[in-house]
Amino acid sequence: MAKKALLIIDMLKDFLEKEGSLCIGETAEIRQNVSSRLAAWRAAGDPVIYIMDRHLPQDAEFRMFPPHCLAGEWGSEIVDELAPQEGEYRIYKRRYSAFFATDLDLTLRELGVTGLELAGVCTQICVLYTAADARMRHYTVTVRKNCVASFDGDAHAFALKEMEKTLGVKMI
Repeated sequence: MAKKALLIIDMLKDFLEKEGSLCIGETAEIRQNVSSRLAAWRAAGDPVIYIMDRHLPQDAEFRMFPPHCLAGEWGSEIVDELAPQEGEYRIYKRRYSAFFATDLDLTLRELGVTGLELAGVCTQICVLYTAADARMRHYTVTVRKNCVASFDGDAHAFALKEMEKTLGVKMI
């Protein structure tokens, strides 16, 4: 049986707390849904990997978005109810895809992982581009629609369709 991992993407305070610089809005539902998935993965003993947006003060991304998830600051921390446990991985990224300029692919291959489940925010940005890069690397990818969210409903719907129809992501 193929080994799988759960990627929890950008469930960070700047995106999910009201005081966050890029809060996506109401977050209670996605917090609860991702928390439930996390509990299931922990119970099964499958790898959990936190993907964490982490920027430098002069990051080029701030030409498009307000400064967010600055290294060492409150907004770059994982929300409290999803705090990592010992043995769970953290991968820091500065761009949309969790694979770009990180050691995610190496970590997954060392763990023998061939399948991924993605959960987190924002659907049309970091989730979509991580899914695309995962598929280009021949990982199977699953997304639970109730475990991803965005600040833009239309873009969220487009990204779900794009992942399913173009990338072959399994939608649940």
